[in-house]
Formats: sequence, C-alpha cells, structure tokens
Amino acid sequence: MSDKTKWVYSFGAGHSDGDASLRNLLGGKGANLAEMASLGLPVPPGFTITTEVCTAFYANDRQYPGGLKDQVDAALAKIGEAVGMVFGDKTNPLLVSVRSGARASMPGMMDTVLNLGLTDETVKGLAKLSGDERFAYDSYRRFIQMYSDVVLEVDHHSFEELLETYKEERDYFLDTELSADDWKTIIEGYKKIVADALGKPFPQDPQEQLWGAIGAVFGSWRNERADTYRRLHHIPESWGTAVNVQAMVFGNMGETSATGVAFTRDPSTGDNHYYGEFLVNAQGEDVVAGIRTPQALTRRGREAMDEDAPSMEEAMPKAYAELEKVFEKLENHYRDMQDIEFTIQNEKLWMLQTRNGKRTATAALKIAVDMCKEGLISEEEAVCRVDPHSLDQLLHPSLDPDAPRDQLLTGLPASPGAASGEVVFNSDEAERLAQEGKPVILVRIETSPEDIHGMHAAKGIVTARGGMTSHAAVVARGMGRPCVCGAGDVKIDKSETFFTVGGRQVKKGETVTIDGGEGKVFAGAVPTVQPELSGDFATLMGWADKVRRMKVRANAETPHDAQVARDFGAEGIGLCRTEHMFFEADRIIAVREMILSEDKKGREAALAKLLPMQRSDFEELFRVMTGLPVTIRLLDPPLHEFLPHSDEEIEEVAKSSGMDAGKLKDRAHKLHEFNPMLGHRGCRLGVSYPEIYEMQVRAIIEAACSVAKETGEKVTPEIMVPLVAKREELAILKERIDAVALAVLKEKNVKLDYLVGTMIELPRAALTADEIAKDAEFFSFGTNDLTQTTFGLSRDDSAAFLPDYLRQGIFERDPFVTLDPEGVGALIHIAAEKGRKTRPEIKLGICGEHGGDPDSIRFVEGAGLDYVSCSPFRTPIARLAAAQAKLEKSDGGSTA
Repeated sequence: MSDKTKWVYSFGAGHSDGDASLRNLLGGKGANLAEMASLGLPVPPGFTITTEVCTAFYANDRQYPGGLKDQVDAALAKIGEAVGMVFGDKTNPLLVSVRSGARASMPGMMDTVLNLGLTDETVKGLAKLSGDERFAYDSYRRFIQMYSDVVLEVDHHSFEELLETYKEERDYFLDTELSADDWKTIIEGYKKIVADALGKPFPQDPQEQLWGAIGAVFGSWRNERADTYRRLHHIPESWGTAVNVQAMVFGNMGETSATGVAFTRDPSTGDNHYYGEFLVNAQGEDVVAGIRTPQALTRRGREAMDEDAPSMEEAMPKAYAELEKVFEKLENHYRDMQDIEFTIQNEKLWMLQTRNGKRTATAALKIAVDMCKEGLISEEEAVCRVDPHSLDQLLHPSLDPDAPRDQLLTGLPASPGAASGEVVFNSDEAERLAQEGKPVILVRIETSPEDIHGMHAAKGIVTARGGMTSHAAVVARGMGRPCVCGAGDVKIDKSETFFTVGGRQVKKGETVTIDGGEGKVFAGAVPTVQPELSGDFATLMGWADKVRRMKVRANAETPHDAQVARDFGAEGIGLCRTEHMFFEADRIIAVREMILSEDKKGREAALAKLLPMQRSDFEELFRVMTGLPVTIRLLDPPLHEFLPHSDEEIEEVAKSSGMDAGKLKDRAHKLHEFNPMLGHRGCRLGVSYPEIYEMQVRAIIEAACSVAKETGEKVTPEIMVPLVAKREELAILKERIDAVALAVLKEKNVKLDYLVGTMIELPRAALTADEIAKDAEFFSFGTNDLTQTTFGLSRDDSAAFLPDYLRQGIFERDPFVTLDPEGVGALIHIAAEKGRKTRPEIKLGICGEHGGDPDSIRFVEGAGLDYVSCSPFRTPIARLAAAQAKLEKSDGGSTA
C-alpha cells in the first residue's frame, strides 16, 4: 500500500463514494451509511476510514499509513462545506461524532465519541449559533465526560458521582432540569477531574481531539469486551474495524428534538409492526445506556406496555410519518428486518444507522417465514436467515403455566425465555460461579459493554433501568438470554449482597426465576414444561429438509433420548454408547464382576446377567427407531470408570460373584492404568475377552429379530467396533460378530440385514482406511477422540489452559467445540478418500460432539460425508445447519 491508497470514503450531501458491496472495507455501519445516502435518505454527511487502516495500525506499532491525514483533512472540509460550518471555528463550529463500524455488528463493544470539536471557545460559538446556551453547555459536558472516558481513560464514575451529588444538593431529579449555568459549573468540575487525574488540562485543540478519538476507536478493536464478544460470536480479529466520522445532529436541542432506536419488526416476537423507543431532548447514548427509561415509538407499543407518556407517533406525528416511509424503504431494500438509529433536530429527521437487527430465535423464524410468504425472499433465503445456534433457545423448557409462583416484580419483557438461578450482582462473580457449574441470574442497575462476560455466563439478566432497546436488551436477545429490563422497583444495595423490591429482600445466592417473555421475576425455582415445536419452526425446518443432502442422526442410549431425537426429526441413531447403559446400580455390580473376573468362566457368568438387560435396552431403542438405522458401539469403557474404588464397592462385587474381597482388591489394583484413555479399552477389550462382544452382538441381533417380528417393520442394526488402529483387529472381531449374528438369525429363523463397521478415532486408522475398509462397511468418525489423539490433548484436562491458547490466537476456536479443519479435518478427508477407493458404497458419518456444531457441519458437507450424529436436542440445529451448508456449497461459498 502506498500514500495513494484510498483510505477515506465520503458519504452524504447528495453523493457517496461507497455502497453496501464494500462492507468488508467500510465495515457494516460505513457501508450502510453510504448505501442510505445513495438511496436519498437524510444522512448527515461524513466519511469512513477503512478497515485496512485498522490492519495497518496494528501491523505498524499503532502508526497510521502515509497519506491518511491529508485524506481525513480533505474529507472533513467536505463535511464542513455540506453543512456550512468549519471544524474548529470559534463562531461557526462543525461538531462531529466518531464511531466504530466492524464488518459484523458488535453492539456497544467498541468506543464512540459524540460532540467532538467542542472547546471553551467553540462552545460559545455553538451557544450563539443555536440560540440555546443550555443546549450548548449540555453538549460540552457530555463531550468532556465521554472523551475523558473513551480517549483519556479517566474513570467515568467520577463524573457520574459529581453530577449526581450536584443534582441531589439542588433537589434535581432529571438532567433536563439543569440550566446553562448549572452545566457551566459541572463543566468546571469535570475539567478539574481530568486535570487531577492526568496532570494536564482537557485538550482544547479540535484536531488533537479528533485524532485522539480515531486512535481510541481503533484501539477499542482489541479491548477486553470486544475480544470477548468476538470470541463468543466467532468474529476473526483480523477483520478490524472502520472509523466513521459524521457531522453531529442534535436530539438535545429542546422539546422539538429527540433521538431513538427502532426496528422495522418486533425483534422479540417477529410480529410485523414497528417497534422502538425514543427520548425527547436527548442524545443517542441516553437511549441505549438505560439511564433514562424511554417512551414507546408507536401508540400500539405504548398501549401494550400500559404507559402514560405519549409515543413518538402521537407527540411528533410529522417526523413519525417520515420515519415510517424510511422503514418501508429500508426493509424493502435490504429485504430483512432493520435496526435503525435516528435523531430529530428541530423537527427534521436524520438517519444515523441501519443494520440487520438482532432478534430472538422465535422472531428470526417468524420474520424469515413471513418475508418468504410476503414474496420478499425465497424459501432458500429464509432457511439461511436463521442462525442454527439460536434454535437452542427454542429447544428447552418454558415455565409451566399451571405451576404455583411467587412473583417478586414486573419489568419490561426485553428478551423471551425462562431461567432459574442464584442471584449475583456483578459479572466477574457470574462468570466464576458459572464455571463452577452453578446457574446464575445477573441482577444489575443497568448493564454496560463491560458486562459482556457476565451476561454470557448468566442464565438470565435483570436490570433496574433501561428500556427495550437498552444495552442489556439488545445483547441478551442476540445471546438468547432471557432478560427483564426497566424493573424500576428493584433497589440494589451498595454492598451488592441483596436487593429489595416491594418491601421484600432477596439476598445474593438466593434462587429466582425470570420469564423474559412476560417481563416477570419470581422467587424460587418455577417448574418448566417441554416446548411445542410447530408453526413457523415446522415450516422452516420443512424447507431446510427439502434442500439438505446430509442425513441427521442422534447420539442416544435411552428410549427417552431416542424419542426426543425422533420427535426433533432425527433419521436414526448414529451412536449408542453401550457402556453408558451400565452405570445404573443394578448393572454396575455385574459389570465390575465381569471386569474383575480372572477367567472366562467368571466373565461368562457375569455376562449372562447382563445379556437380558442389554437385549431389553436394544429392543426399546429399535421400537422407537423402527424403520431407521441404529448404530450401536460395542463396549468401549475406560476401565477406571468401572473399577470399584471403595471397600464398600469391593464388598458389593464380592457378595454378588462369590469371590474373595481381598483377591478382588488385588485384581482391581492390577487393572489400574496410568493413562486409561489410551489403555485396555475399545476393540482391545474385545480382542482380549471376545466373550464380551459376543454377548453384546447376541443381545443386538436377538433384539432386532424380536422387534422386526413384533412390528413387521424393517430394523437395521449397525454394529460399530471402537478404537480400531489396524485392519487385523477389525478382521478378527468381525469374524466373531458374523458368527454370532448368523447363529442367532438361524435360531430365530429371521432374515435381517445388519452392517459391521468401525469408529475412526485414531490417526493411524484414518491413514490406513483403505485397508480397514476391506472389512468395514461403514466409518463413523469419533471426532472427540480423534481430536484428542491428533492434538495429544485431553478433553477433560485441557480446559485449564485452552483459554490461553484462544486468547493468544494459537487456536481460533476450541477444537473440541468446532472441528479442526487443517489437522483432524485432513485425516477425515484422507480416510474418506481411501475408504471409498476400497469400498465405493461405504457409509460415512461423524458422531462426536462436532455433529451438532454448525461450523463443523459445514466442513462435513464439504467433505461429502453421508450424515452427522449429534445430541438429541441439537438435532434441529444440525438439520438447519446441514441445509445451509448445502446451499452455501451450491452458491460457491456464500449464503443469502
């Protein structure tokens, strides 16, 4: 890049250098501002500094590329010409806002500075120019507080404390009650705070202010909350942010001015009506910060909330009518629900931002289906409009409507869903307790971007302040967290050990339940009911099933899990882990007896006890999954999970088997393994003790014969041999499996198809898959263990240091959550290619936890595997992700 590189793109005042196609370069906000300007909408003129500058900024020790300053100066002069003002002029000052704008929406995570250009001199010019001294000094105090916090890193609480003390001493309640003289006094106090903190005065050079703000916005790309948000939403750090500099328009110029946030459809329910909030005589930060509770945008919204304050539709009908036209134009143009920020300055409407709005899963489904029915988008586009991860919000229980409940309070229904947990009052504690496995409800006066980690850790969020478009509401909806905002009766004690409401005290650690859809909070835990998945959900899933190629199965061992999976659309069981069937009290003793037996006779005696149990288990699974394939993995127990550890457990086995307790203890000691995950497990157990697998195969085939006779339907067992590393292991075991299966079929006089395959979970198996495929009729990639053995990582123990790897960029994603495409993925590609070369019709799937991860499913589609298998509750997520992966592949890498 040279000094001639275009770093700055102007927009507004009848022209635009860019448009929505330059989103990667201009960021989402900059691209949409340029697009709105080109559509002829009222956008204050401004310019965007590209994301490439951010990349260069960090690559060159926070130095700007050559030529940038000249381009910024030229673009700033162009803004001044458009509005008839001059940046830094004492009598006719141009003021600007400086905002971030990443490629992906990151609400509240990066920094913003408003009213930039105000100084002790220019504020006088603004006062004279506007004819409103109070407005000018209100804007100046806002600028000092925001700039000091964002750029100078002076604690914002110091300013808030000074202002609150000043108001209390004079019996003021609202900021709007303060006069120009009051603000002048506050400003002097603010400047003293800065001087005391930094040892130098607040900057009075507008150019110094501008470059300080630009640097702060670029710097905020790597702040802690932005890093956390990117990690949670899988946004690459390499994308960078743009910086948007725009002429200020003022919503705080009195009763004819206002600011607001609006959605073209309801982001909570998806209903097709306008939704939003506004504040008279305010700036945009007042709405989203949650400090003042705003008024409804529409009369319908006001009536639904049972509020007395007039809506914008009623209070400012002319501006509202103009806004309605903008809503319609933007939604038709972008063909998606829009999240809009606007300001009204002296009755004139200005558009500050539009973007595809964050929404709940319920809303996403309804909006996608409705827009398809309205002819705005196709079925395929509708399928791609819903984030598969978000379906998790719909697949879990809601409050039982018939259950008794003890209501504590009512607030605003900011984000639907129900959750119970312990009350906590700060985000660090929420994160700590959640890591300990405790469900928590985060209760705050209001949330800020610094709370992102606590909001993610919490099961639900309650705030005393803030409206339906406050930070807490927007972020909670995006995360799928139930949220109740604006619960004004909640008084949080300064000690953060309890809150009071209606004369009741609720202490930290006490359990509460929130219903985000109703805006209610209850004492204690309220029972829940299972979700009903029909309507828009069923419609969209039907469209997804029409386009996806891959089958979706479920990992299940119990009839209940199998039924849940089938109800959610699973097309079979991809993994039944038989060792999970043995942990019940009446079975574990027999399993321990089998493991600790010193000879075949003792093992066979124990296996005889287990055979009818296993047969019954398999019969129940086959009944639930009648007509669908069921893959059953033969016993694969790390021995340490089954060995008795206490004297009491040893005595139980001795009593059941008739063996001497002392000998059993010695035997257990001999079987102890230093690394059981790489020990005597899987097919190795079958090679050493073939009678174990023979019992299981007999149980499987007998159960299949029984259910086939009972139902008259096809039953398709797939017998999977785990942990194979060499073809010889599988060949020996397959011979025994076939012998038992054929013997049972002959005994029962039943014709039945079954398959024998293996789980590919070792690198050697992947690399020699052509040999293994000579005996295997299917491969199921056990990506949990394949990831462990490829990286040499223990899934159970690596959590202690994986965060360091993620933070330092060694891993972009947790490899146990999202499949590693370069290493583990390469082994899968090799195994698939080699397996098909030997056996073209071989069936291929994955059955690790990655089977329910949308990004991993995208890889599986690219690899051309036949199916994924995941936990029952993730089956719909996998179905939708598989459809999107197919459409993305068909479109050459992009979805609508």
